[in-house]
Amino acid sequence: MKLRDSPAFKIALSLSIATGLYGVSFGALSVASGFDVWQTMVLSLLLFSGGSQFAFIGVVAGGGSGVAAMTASALLGLRNGIYGMQINAMLHPRGWRRYASAHITIDESTATASGQTDAGEQRRGFWTAGIGIFILWNIFTAVGALAGDAMGDPKQWGLDGAAVAAFLALLWPRLKGREPWAIAAACALATILAVPFVPSGVPILVAAVIAGVIGWFSHARMDEGLEPDIDPYAGRHGHGREGSS
Repeated sequence: MKLRDSPAFKIALSLSIATGLYGVSFGALSVASGFDVWQTMVLSLLLFSGGSQFAFIGVVAGGGSGVAAMTASALLGLRNGIYGMQINAMLHPRGWRRYASAHITIDESTATASGQTDAGEQRRGFWTAGIGIFILWNIFTAVGALAGDAMGDPKQWGLDGAAVAAFLALLWPRLKGREPWAIAAACALATILAVPFVPSGVPILVAAVIAGVIGWFSHARMDEGLEPDIDPYAGRHGHGREGSS
């Protein structure tokens, strides 16, 4: 299949552009949180996990310690380890590709690969989304960092509260069903109650523990959210999920 005719390539390319552009927000917020341009770029180059990056700078901006920031970031990054097991079983990368694939295993690259039914399309979707987002995310992180550095006082632009808004934007699409909403409400309440009594950065860890406990004892469907919402092959051939049943 020619690359321009690949559904996975088209999906991955659109995701790369949309997600990469969001790097502007991270760059500006990072500088507003007290990091310089080079520190901001290192976070995007080496950490490269949007949610974990926002968690790190959000805790630091709130006056939290480095340990609290790293812990919050690591908790959000645990999902990438689970994605890695799925990608390893799906694509079987070898040699240097194994290390490269580990670094670009994120929400979007995993979702693009998992949404395909053909092995070749899975590879094209994963590598196109992963590499495309990595390049554009870092480019626009630099743009945001340089622009934020030139703005001066972040409070004049409302950037001091933008990290919270970014977190809500990441969380909102995932709240589907009563249980996710209940967990989010419980964690929000725990965070509000903990803020006056514990150091900055610790309330988010309290919320994470509560979410983990609720999830551990949850009786929700285990298969929920594992299948792609849209089959990119619908109408193109007959051996997709419906055709194979």
